This record gives sequence, C-alpha cells and structure tokens, in this order.
Amino acid sequence: MSLTKYQFRAQFRCTNESCRKTYPLHQVIYSCSSCGELLNVEHDLDSLKKIPAEEWKSTFESRFRSSQFPNASGVWGKKEWVLPEIKVENIITSGEGTTHLYDASRFAKDLGLKSLHVKQCGVSHTGSFKDLGMTVLVSQVNQMIADGVPIKAVACASTGDTSAALASYAAKAGIPAIILLPANKVSTAQLIQPVSNGAIVLALETDFDGCMAVVKELTQEKSIYLANSMNSLRIEGQKSISVEITQQLGWNVPDWVVIPGGNLGNVSALGMGFEMMFELGIIQKLPRIILAQAKNASPLYESFKKGFAEFSPVTAEKTLASAIQIGDPVSVKKAIRVLKKFNGIVEVATEEELANAAAKGDLYGLYNDPHTGVALASLLKSIQSGVVKQGESVVVISTANGLKFTEFKLAFHEGKIPKVDDTLKNVILPCKPTLSGVMEILGKHLKKT
Repeated sequence: MSLTKYQFRAQFRCTNESCRKTYPLHQVIYSCSSCGELLNVEHDLDSLKKIPAEEWKSTFESRFRSSQFPNASGVWGKKEWVLPEIKVENIITSGEGTTHLYDASRFAKDLGLKSLHVKQCGVSHTGSFKDLGMTVLVSQVNQMIADGVPIKAVACASTGDTSAALASYAAKAGIPAIILLPANKVSTAQLIQPVSNGAIVLALETDFDGCMAVVKELTQEKSIYLANSMNSLRIEGQKSISVEITQQLGWNVPDWVVIPGGNLGNVSALGMGFEMMFELGIIQKLPRIILAQAKNASPLYESFKKGFAEFSPVTAEKTLASAIQIGDPVSVKKAIRVLKKFNGIVEVATEEELANAAAKGDLYGLYNDPHTGVALASLLKSIQSGVVKQGESVVVISTANGLKFTEFKLAFHEGKIPKVDDTLKNVILPCKPTLSGVMEILGKHLKKT
C-alpha cells in the first residue's frame, strides 16, 4: 500500500481541555493566545487510521537505518507522524535517531529483572537526545522561512545539550542561533559545542530558570523563534524514541520506562509516542513510567508525594546532573497528565546515589552520564521498594553521551565526589615496565574476581 495517496495533516492545539483552540504550524506561537496554556502538535488520527497497524510497522521497518534521504533519520523515517506536510527539501537532519537499544542482560539478571535495556539516545550527532527534537523544530523554521515568514534567528535557554543541538542544526540550515547559558554551570564539553558552531553565546549570571525567563521575553519579538521544549515542535521529534524502543523490542512494550526529568519535555514526548501507537493499534498496552529527578532539583517529586494535587516551583540546588538542574519546569502540566495516564511514579536520587548508580552501570559495559545515573538510581530504589517487581522488563532512557561528562567520571574514580561507594572506584595502577611488575599486580587483582 502506497502512503502517497493519503493526505496527513497536523496543527497546534491548546492543551487546556476547556479551550482546545487550534493554530497552524507555520504560526509563530508557543502557548495559547486565549488561555496561556502550552500547545501540542495534534495529528489527524482518522487519516492515519486508514493505514492498518501492520502496514505502519512494515513501513517503519523498511525505512529503519535506510541510506535514502530523509529516512536515514529515525525521526524522518516517521515523517507522517511528525510533520506530514513539510517539503522534503526543507528538512534539516544529521541522521539523528535509530540509536542502539543496549541489552544489559547481565545487569538484569543480577537485579532479578526479566530484561533491562538502555536506550542510548546520546549516541547522536551532538551527543544527546535533544537532536531528535531540534531536527523537527529547525526543519519547520526552515520551511517557514522558505514560505516567507520573517524569522531572523532561533534562540534557546540551555543547561548545555539544547544549546549544542540548536547551534548545530541552525548552522546546517544557515540560520543564526542565540544561546543563553547560566554562567559557570555548564560542562566544558557542552559549552564549546555552540561556540564552535558559530552561535551567539551569552553567559547570564543566573541559573537555567533565570535564562528561561529572559529567553521567553526575548522571543516575544516574533522574528526570533523560541527553540526550548515549551515549543511543542521539539516534542514531536522526541516522541520517536517510543516508536524506536517498541520496534527494537519486536513491537513489544516493556513493563516500565525510566526517564530522567528536568524541564519535563521528554516524559511528555515519550508518553505521546506510546499513546499514538496505542491509538493506531500498533501496541495493545501502555508501559508504566518512572520519572527520575535529582533530589537537588525535584519539584515534581514533591508534587507526586501529594498526589499531584498542587505543584510549586523550587530554586534548584547544584547537582552533578546539571542538565536537569531545573526548579520551574515548563512542561509540568503535560508531564503530570502523562504520569497519571501511565500509572507512573516519580523517584529521586541523591548526589551519591546517582554517582554510584552511573558507576555501577558502567561495570556492565555502559558509560553513563550523570542523568542516566539518576534514572538508574531511581530504578534501583524502585526495585528495592518492590514497586518494580522481579521478572518485569525495563527500558532506561539515556539522554546524553557519557563522553560529554568526563569531569564527572574522573571525579568519581579519583574520590572527589563525597560519600560514594568506594568499592565502585577504579584507580589507575602505577607499574614497573617489566613483565614481573605486571604479573605481580595482576596476581593481586585477578584473585579478587
């Protein structure tokens, strides 16, 4: 069956159930002009349902890791579910998506799980899952500029990864990028990425939430387009993670998905991806979700403890998981809706817990960034509490490449992070340049295994 004879459409729709106002995707708008709530990209599901579930599966299978433009991208291989009306020539892609689903079977066995997989979203051009959303946003901006919409630049506030993704995709499209970063709170590897890609990088003497407040004011000027996750175009790309996970598991759904959360766009995105597959008959159940937060920046956890009856922003304290050091997440209402629908929970990890969990996972062949450490720590605590049952299947979302956090890794193994588990540290051993010197050390250490 050819998909070309079908017309698929998408639009913005207000997330407020009592409003539901719609807007075209080419309009420069981020929240509802009537009630102020965030928007979602809404697809014409009736048209999508004309294609049988098995046909969607076979289509996505045939495009997966294709050499043909734009299907080399895991996002654009699902174009009909993302931006169905965009012209292919305006797509800006760096081959994002189609990332490895790491089978941590030995780790799963030791934890008593049926299976444990880690979705390596950070194995991407700029080293994080943010590429998945940025390809969609920048492509749509490219289309809008081609259609005559007067956009001069794209802008974001960032703790690191968003700025790297925006700067790269904007540079590829030839669109100026403006980056607002909290001064002295971003790793060197993350900071140098937008600088190298030629973005206008401003270091503000504030935290991420302060940068976010400024960029919201800045982008009231409609010629500067907002690229943060409150712009729901970002969510459209990130929801492809759910489809990829399901496809890589043979179109089966895990019992649990564990997602690190800061600004909370990712849990919204993954939830929407699973919901879309459920609506179109591709899956028959929804997974449960663990939203994992660093204890030093955990406003949603505090809300969860009260049954989501209320939510209060906090001033986020410094955390090793710097990308989720956010006290006033913009996508909180979307996230709560998803967590309620998916029977989800919120868990937190202290600094030592996230550092230990990242290091423990590394001993099973991973190389975890601190945010994945938050997710793994939350999983370990959920297993210990009995929320995650023995024999269940789990997928952990790894949001960034561990190589972007070399300082974090060095600090752990050099004993510079307080209160961590010393048995997980691994030091480099000085050795004489002789076989006997090598054998003496190996004799001591191999006996331990």
